Amino acid sequence: MLEVIAVLDRTASLGIATELGEVFAAAFAGEEHSDATHFATDQLPTHAGRDDFRLVAARDESVLGFAYGVTGWPGQWWSDRIAAAIPAELAAEWIGGHFEVVELAVIPEAQGRGLGAALMTALMDGLPHRKALLTTYVDDRAAPRLYRRLGWQVLVPDLGWGSALYGLDTGVLHGE
Repeated sequence: MLEVIAVLDRTASLGIATELGEVFAAAFAGEEHSDATHFATDQLPTHAGRDDFRLVAARDESVLGFAYGVTGWPGQWWSDRIAAAIPAELAAEWIGGHFEVVELAVIPEAQGRGLGAALMTALMDGLPHRKALLTTYVDDRAAPRLYRRLGWQVLVPDLGWGSALYGLDTGVLHGE
């Protein structure tokens, strides 16, 4: 079946929160933060209420994967945690008004087919933000390799808790 990628608004995203939670749990099975219920009832609703919430989902008969993000600002947990872990000049350049990629999740059966790249491309398409940030694994595995292929640069290779910080100057994507 052909996958269709759609941009979902807050209401549509929350309307399929349980299904998104199941995809999240399958994609991150065995990891500490892979709880489908917590994702569907706490994490996603919290982020859906933030500025510029944007979620893209790929589906055939069911959701195969999704990616979402929000505008990040000082005073938010993730932005403040990152700012405290990186040099002040880097924080000043990248944090505040950036697009924060919160999650990219693809069910194991659909991995390795380019769906993650398609989701990230759809998520980033047309964003007004000049900078984007995400954290991912420090070791060499599929997710970090995907981000580097898509033009993300490693800003901090290890933040001290097993995550690397990646940044994307979205002006480069728009030919600026």
